[in-house]
Amino acid sequence: MKINMLSLFVDDQQTALRFYTEVLGFQPKHNIPLGEFFWMTVTSPEVPDGPELLLEPSNHPAVKPYRDALMADGIPLAQFEVTDLAAEHERLTGLGVSFTQPPTDIGTALIAVLDDTCGNLIQLIETKE
Repeated sequence: MKINMLSLFVDDQQTALRFYTEVLGFQPKHNIPLGEFFWMTVTSPEVPDGPELLLEPSNHPAVKPYRDALMADGIPLAQFEVTDLAAEHERLTGLGVSFTQPPTDIGTALIAVLDDTCGNLIQLIETKE
């Protein structure tokens, strides 16, 4: 068994696609029209055949209260690994990304939390040896 795909609810799929590709640096994999929405996935350019992130429409009624509660408590909905958190924080800040938690040393790793502009907090992590 392996992880093939994970869903991330987004407020607007086109805005999310731009953010996740042009800002975070993922690459588009699928963008298939399905009525008013799309089957829209992105992957890491480092592992293009690896797990896909599905940019899922957030129109289901259960999504808003769930994400609002996570956002209010500062809980990230997803986590992405980076090799140099300080450099990634500087790059993303330069692109206008808003961080709700700056790079923080938690002992075994460095973490930071950003707002993806699509209704989610995302944690970046650099693990230590």
